Amino acid sequence: MEQAIKETNFRFDGQTDFYRGKVRDVYSFKNNKLAIVATDRISAFDVILPRPIPYKGQVLNQIAAKFLKAVKDIVPVWLENTPDPNVAIGLKCEPYPVEMVIRGYLAGHAWREYRDGKRSICGVSLPEGLKENDKLPEPIITPTTKAMEGHDEDISREEIIAQGLVKEVEYIALEGYTKALFKRGGKMAAERGLILVDTKYEFGRFNDQIYLIDEVHTPDSSRYFYQNGYEERQKKGEKQKQLSKEFVREWLIEHNFQGKTGQQIPEMNDEVIKSISERYIELYEKVTGEPFDRQTPENLLDQIEERISASI
Repeated sequence: MEQAIKETNFRFDGQTDFYRGKVRDVYSFKNNKLAIVATDRISAFDVILPRPIPYKGQVLNQIAAKFLKAVKDIVPVWLENTPDPNVAIGLKCEPYPVEMVIRGYLAGHAWREYRDGKRSICGVSLPEGLKENDKLPEPIITPTTKAMEGHDEDISREEIIAQGLVKEVEYIALEGYTKALFKRGGKMAAERGLILVDTKYEFGRFNDQIYLIDEVHTPDSSRYFYQNGYEERQKKGEKQKQLSKEFVREWLIEHNFQGKTGQQIPEMNDEVIKSISERYIELYEKVTGEPFDRQTPENLLDQIEERISASI
C-alpha cells in the first residue's frame, strides 16, 4: 500500500496550539495563522474509521484550494497559500458554531428524513410526492450544529437565532453567502458535466469580518450527480450515478454500520482501502478537470513539516 497520513505530531517555533479534528490536524501560531494538514483519515457517520486512505488528504486539500480561490469575489476566504499538497495555511478565524448546509436535491440525510415521514427539515417545509434525488423547487438551507464529538444535529434558523448561536444580522449574511456560493459551485459543476446536489459551508470571523473557512465543494463536504442521464434515471426510478463520499457510507450500511451505539466498524482490508483511494482520485479528476499528481516522496511527514516551517 502507498503511504498514508494517519496523524501528525509536529512542534513548530511560534506554535501556540494544536487541535486534531476528524480528518485534519490544525496548528495555531502567534501571528493569527493556522496550518491545516489534510490527513488521510476518513470519517463516516461522524466516526473516524480505523484505516487511512492514501491520497485522500491531498485530493481534498487541492480541490478545496481550487474552489476557495474561485469564490474570493463572493466572500473573503481564510486560505492564503498551500505550500504542500496536504497543507493549507491561512487566517485563524473564530468559527461560527453552525454549518450552513444547502440542498438543491432531495438526497442523503434529507431523503432519509423525508422517506421516514418528515415533511419539515430544520424548519423548512417540503412538498408531498417527492422521490429520492428529485430536484427541489428551490435550494433549501438546513443548518446543523457543529459537534466537537459525536453527531452534528439539525437545527432551524429560528433556533440558531433564539439560542444566540449567531446574531440575526450575521445569520442573514451567512444565508446570502451560502446561496451565492452554491450558485457559483453549481455553475462550475455544470461546466464539468456534473450537478452540485448539496454541500456545506463553514464561516468564521476575523477583525469583525465574515470569512469562508474550512474546505469547499470537496467530495467529503458535497454531493455531485452526473448530468448525463440524470432525468432518464429519475424517470425510471434508478439510482443516480454520483460523485461523493456516499459510496463509503453505502458500503458501511451494507455491512451493518451507521455509527450507532453497539455497532462494530466492519474490517476494511487492503482491497477496500485501494478501491476507496482510487474513487477519491477519480473524484478529483472529474471535479477539477485536471490529472491527479500522486505525491510519493520518500518521507511524506518530513516534507510536510519542512514546508510548514518554511511558510509560517
